[in-house]
Amino acid sequence: MKLTAFSRPDQNWLRAFMFTIFGTTALVISYFPLYYKELGFTSSQIGYLYAVGPLISMFSNMIWSLASDKYQTLKKIMIILISGQLFMLLAMTGASGFTPVFLIITIFYFFYYPVYPLADTMAIQTAQRYGRSFTVIRVFGSLGYAFFALGIGYVISVAGASWTLGIGIGIGIAALLSSLLLRDGVMKRSESMGMSDLLKVLRSKEILWFFACVFCLALAHRMNEAFLTLTLSQLGAGEGLIGWSLMISAISEIPIFYLLSKYGDKIKELPLLGFASLMYALRFLLMGLANDPISVLAIQTLHSVTFGVFYVTAVRYITRLVPGRYRATGIALFTVFWSSASGLISGTFGGMMFETAGRTYFYYLATVLAFVAALGFLGRHLFAKPMDTFVE
Repeated sequence: MKLTAFSRPDQNWLRAFMFTIFGTTALVISYFPLYYKELGFTSSQIGYLYAVGPLISMFSNMIWSLASDKYQTLKKIMIILISGQLFMLLAMTGASGFTPVFLIITIFYFFYYPVYPLADTMAIQTAQRYGRSFTVIRVFGSLGYAFFALGIGYVISVAGASWTLGIGIGIGIAALLSSLLLRDGVMKRSESMGMSDLLKVLRSKEILWFFACVFCLALAHRMNEAFLTLTLSQLGAGEGLIGWSLMISAISEIPIFYLLSKYGDKIKELPLLGFASLMYALRFLLMGLANDPISVLAIQTLHSVTFGVFYVTAVRYITRLVPGRYRATGIALFTVFWSSASGLISGTFGGMMFETAGRTYFYYLATVLAFVAALGFLGRHLFAKPMDTFVE
């Protein structure tokens, strides 16, 4: 379907919105830990501040999705969420102790995490409306992450980590303004899901095995995500170099997403997942051995064959593994294992290990977890009986 001139602003504002909200992602994931360090927090405390986010996301995503269902709007919910983020960032400017920061960031996460699945839903609806690919819109999120990761790094290197919240407020205002210009959409669900659906999904040995391997790999991935910037800081990297490392990882995933969307279905999923897990193990082993920030910069290029390969393949696998009416349940469970539960555990215990055992053994543990996941995926592919799926 050919787009009309009337439809283009609709997509362009959504692309701009995607671009800005992933700027907030770059700030929260990569530069908030440096801001916490500036406040004098320990690695364990920083781990707790990271871990509370996935904990909150376990129920905040559901609350705001239900609100969107009830009131039949995505745009208004998005405006509320961005406004809530802005208010909490303003509140945090007056906090410096661990307890008030912990309370404020907990509320901030309540408004922060639901933005992304709702934005993806809006992007999918817009793409379907105009006969376009979802990735044509979603790729602007990766571009935004890369741009802001580099730009924020340079600003902080000049102005200092004390400007972190000011930058976040600026990005939030831009996101709020672009959200006002979005075309509204509604959440569409073909059938409601209940506890019986969840139990039917979990009865499949294939799915249980898959989620166990995903969780093992996710622990390693989230450990690195939470403490990458602190690792670079320990090795003497300035904020500018930290920005470059984040930009490299974000840019590297774009061609992989394209190649897998075009050719990935020609390769079976489990071998690809095993390959990605082995590349994760290599990546974290090299991180444990690295002793200068330039080495870490080079290692970041492996993001393409680790996260890039894994995420696209895992989503394809779970959508094929789970039959139609249970697919939403399967995707929701995948999100819990990949993001929420793993982030909670890796942030809490990873922070304590980073502080007590040190960076090297922290990454060696991540290496072992990734290698175990690789054995799980490859073992299932090589030795399992025909796929044990359930039928409706």
